[in-house]
Amino acid sequence: MSRITVNVDGTKYTDEVEPRTLLVQYLRERLGKVGTVVGCDTSNCGACTVHMDGHSVKSCSVLAVQADGHDVTTIEGLAQDGKLHPMQEAFHDNHALQCGFCTPGMIMQALDLLAEDPEPDDQAVREGMEGNLCRCTGYQNIVRAVRDAAQRMEPGAGPAAEHTDDTPMQRKPADERTGAEATGGRQS
Repeated sequence: MSRITVNVDGTKYTDEVEPRTLLVQYLRERLGKVGTVVGCDTSNCGACTVHMDGHSVKSCSVLAVQADGHDVTTIEGLAQDGKLHPMQEAFHDNHALQCGFCTPGMIMQALDLLAEDPEPDDQAVREGMEGNLCRCTGYQNIVRAVRDAAQRMEPGAGPAAEHTDDTPMQRKPADERTGAEATGGRQS
């Protein structure tokens, strides 16, 4: 057994875990974070996507011992004081889900995408989400939801558990962005 200490959704946990326990198993079975879904167990579908230190990871491909000393945010860590995160609201308002199985992973990946590109065009959203699969929606409403959330979110509006005073996430003012950044596209 290995002893780990991990901060999940703003709460510190110290546990003994089997060294081969996957992070998704630890989150679901030990901590009850069942919003993190087990999809394929091969890191192909993205349903188990969470954030580790503010970046998306597929928790079926990370061992719990690798999360030792790190901050993990799950879908349960997004809503604050009973209010949905703007990304969650955008997915709801844009009907970006049907069965809902992939939705937690989609939302977590979309937040990471917006942290890298706060004003993506449709193509940038599709490319940024390509590691997350949905078998129901046809993706168009997911693309709409991500772009809608980009408009709703204030600069640096990620999960509170992922931000510290010394690591703010800031958008560049429009007049300081370069060609691709200013249009939300990629330069060729």
